[in-house]
Amino acid sequence: MQVTTTEIRPGQSVELLKELHILTRDGKMNQDSRRKLKQVNHLFQFIEPLLEELRADHADISLADHGAGKSYLGFILYDLFCKDRAPAARLHGIETRAELVASSRVLASRLGFAGMSFHHLSVAESIVSDRLPARVDLVTALHACDTATDDAIRFALAKQASFIVLVPCCQAEVAATLRRHKGRALANPLTEIWRHAIHTREFGSHVTNVLRCLQLEAHGYQVGVTELVGWEHSLKNELIIARYQNLPRRRAAERLNELLGMLGLEELRHRFFVQP
Repeated sequence: MQVTTTEIRPGQSVELLKELHILTRDGKMNQDSRRKLKQVNHLFQFIEPLLEELRADHADISLADHGAGKSYLGFILYDLFCKDRAPAARLHGIETRAELVASSRVLASRLGFAGMSFHHLSVAESIVSDRLPARVDLVTALHACDTATDDAIRFALAKQASFIVLVPCCQAEVAATLRRHKGRALANPLTEIWRHAIHTREFGSHVTNVLRCLQLEAHGYQVGVTELVGWEHSLKNELIIARYQNLPRRRAAERLNELLGMLGLEELRHRFFVQP
């Protein structure tokens, strides 16, 4: 199936899309690739005004894509924005799988994307590594599985990010904790919300993102939540955008702790930490 002009943004590198295997060598695209490109390009529409705002303040924007995987998002952000509009920007891809870091470095070099760098680092290492700036303007995490989204939040908070953009995926930790303590909590009628296995999974996923939003608000961020694209394109479709505003924090922190206690999730307090 040939690519139509509506599927590729003006100025978007066809060569990059081929290297990312979104396009075949002869410029064709299957349905799965079209869905992936639509998601990433739509996410760019949310991120672009944030980058413009940062660029108006300073030219040397710093971005970090945490849990970058194959760095689809990082490469497309660099191609559509940094390459021409913010050549002084630096985009850092952070990933724990060494083979993906190596392949991303090779691709960035081949495309001449000099402002991109890739780091084989754990979360703890990425926070203290001198290969990354002390402060990062914008942190993204696209479909970072399970606790990897929380790792991105931890990194962003440590780096005092102005903006945090998250599309969470495969959230299992909270659901597993709810399931483990279900018997103890049966006296509470709220337990009916997650008594059945499918409800445990879906409720656990929803609660995870609610806790993340409260955590960000408890660190002074203004948080907005919306759909990324239509549900027909992805079931992992929640988009969280946080902007640091130094807002009042006490109420959000109290609500976070109350919710953890109400749902029997106290053991996960470290995951959704709030600085005193």
